[in-house]
Amino acid sequence: MNFKDFWYVAARSRELKKGRVLAARILDHRIALFRDERGRAVAIEDRCLHRSAQLSRGRVCNGQLQCAYHGWTYDGAGRVVRVPSEGPECRVERRGRVFAVCEADDYVYARLSEEEREEIKPFRIPFYGERGWGAIRLKNRFHNTVLNCVENFVDIPHTAFVHPKIFRVSREERLTATVTRSNGSVEVNYRGERGNLGVFSRFLNPQGDEIAHTDSFHMPNVTSVDYRFSPRRRFIITSQSVPVSDEETIVYTDLTFNYGMWNVVARPIIRWQAQKIIDQDIAILGNQMDVIKKFGARFSNTQADVIHVLIESIHKELREGRDPRLLPEKKCEIEFWV
Repeated sequence: MNFKDFWYVAARSRELKKGRVLAARILDHRIALFRDERGRAVAIEDRCLHRSAQLSRGRVCNGQLQCAYHGWTYDGAGRVVRVPSEGPECRVERRGRVFAVCEADDYVYARLSEEEREEIKPFRIPFYGERGWGAIRLKNRFHNTVLNCVENFVDIPHTAFVHPKIFRVSREERLTATVTRSNGSVEVNYRGERGNLGVFSRFLNPQGDEIAHTDSFHMPNVTSVDYRFSPRRRFIITSQSVPVSDEETIVYTDLTFNYGMWNVVARPIIRWQAQKIIDQDIAILGNQMDVIKKFGARFSNTQADVIHVLIESIHKELREGRDPRLLPEKKCEIEFWV
């Protein structure tokens, strides 16, 4: 097993309109996306077989992708179906490399591996499109690795310093948690959270009850942050970190929420707050990457970093070609202060 065996977001479904071609980059592979004559999404290597021009600079004609350099034309299976310089009767038995594609939750996913693993499927966005739930979708580019991005997204201690007041403030509140690594995932169940949630604490948790809060990581690139404030107030952040290169990651963030009658009113506030928080994370992770490039990735861990250590153990297995699901289950109790 390795990173190519998984599904990654290549584009939003609504962006990939019929007659349009999009460029994507996943694990340093360049891909051209278009829809064939039946409207099905196609992902083909972004390189014309003729003179290596980018196919994503071409155009789609009747569900076929035409190169912008000499007009070589490819169908949805990657076959060359037309070479203009050779006349209308020319038949060329050549085929570009196509990648597996599927669509779910209004995303177009691509898989780079030619080996099909039926048990590996795209991560489904919780409650997306369901009645009574609001949804906001954001896309941002980070100057850092997927590993450092996912660790940031499930890291509580940084929030009081990178996002002061807008998310949390530092007030030495003791929290405890159970951290579990199992089947290629890491889950953290927190205890002791009540009101340290920034400027919207009173709205989110007016009674000051203990919050049910679970963070999770799902190999190799998905994190979920789930807050249950009450039966009618729940907020979930799903982040899919797409590896563009060793130093660049595109993150698709889905915010699904149920605030009952307040859904419509809350929507613009949630969008603004989420993007503000993401912008701050982009800045600190960009700075971290600059320092890593100079000094190397040398980290000093404490017990609050156990979740990071377990995520890193899963990534290590994938880098070395092993299945992280075979790692023994590990569970530990931690405490830390925010």
